Amino acid sequence: MLRRELDSLVTQMHSSGIRYEDAVKEFKRQYLREVLIANRGNQCKAAEELGMHRNTLSRAMAELGLSLAEVRAGLKRPPRSERPVYSTARQGLRQG
Repeated sequence: MLRRELDSLVTQMHSSGIRYEDAVKEFKRQYLREVLIANRGNQCKAAEELGMHRNTLSRAMAELGLSLAEVRAGLKRPPRSERPVYSTARQGLRQG
């Protein structure tokens, strides 16, 4: 399934005229961002998971224009007004 999705994405990118260099840069940027988010912005843990040194990860982030502040901003909890409301059954469990 992953292979089909990747094939479809590559076909779409090619047909829309995206250059190879831009496609690779965007893939790297999104991949690093995903690993950083999975590690809650911890560069040491992300670098270990990626199999690279933390300094190499920092350099790659700089080259791709990916800031740690941007990653961490995506980790913040939404304002209380935008958080999902738990069902009354679950709220009852919290009180008891």
